[in-house]
Formats: sequence, C-alpha cells, structure tokens
Amino acid sequence: VQLQASGGGLVQAGGSLRLSCAASGRTFSRYVMGWFRRAAGKEREFVAAISWSGDVTSYADAVKGRFTLSRDNAKTTVHLQMSSLKPEDTAVYYCAAKSSWYDRTYDYWGPGTQVTVSS
Repeated sequence: VQLQASGGGLVQAGGSLRLSCAASGRTFSRYVMGWFRRAAGKEREFVAAISWSGDVTSYADAVKGRFTLSRDNAKTTVHLQMSSLKPEDTAVYYCAAKSSWYDRTYDYWGPGTQVTVSS
C-alpha cells in the first residue's frame, strides 16, 4: 500500500482543515488507517484511527471532539476533518496503515503534510 497525504497548510487558531490520505492498492478496505503527528522537537504521537469498515474510530484525548476521521473505501481515501484548531496542533501529520486493529505497529506510512496553526 502506498499512501499520500494532502491538505495541510496554515490556518488561524479556531479554524479548520481537512487532511486527506489517498491509498493505492486494491486491498485498501482491509487496512486499519491511522493518523499520527510530530511536532518540532517532540516524539511522534497518535492522533486517530479508523477500522477497515469505518464503524470503529479511536482518537487521542488531545483531539477528541475536535477531529473526525472517516474513510471512503470506494475511493481508497481517508479524511481527517480538524476543527477548532489550536497552536499546539501544529505538526507534520502522517497517515499510516496496518492489517489489524490489534497490531501495535503500522506497516505502511506516507510522507507527511505540514499543519501550522497560528495564534
């Protein structure tokens, strides 16, 4: 699976952005999709994940209630809708894929997209 994230940019605090991750491969619907982020000088952290069917989602506490993850298996794309953005959301965002919800590691990673939230 090859992944390509897009949709990053510069936004003011309180604004919204939608990140997309397009995946290649016919088995996209079999993968759990996740988003991670890495802020400058910090460790990479989990943001959100969605099951292969889209029925189950998981969010980091820091983004719960503000971010919404969805997927379109027909278009092999996942979307991360980010609202009420805060300066602390500034980071490079990465999408990733893994075979099982219970796997600890993700098998495939895309290049990141920069999100910058100004105060």
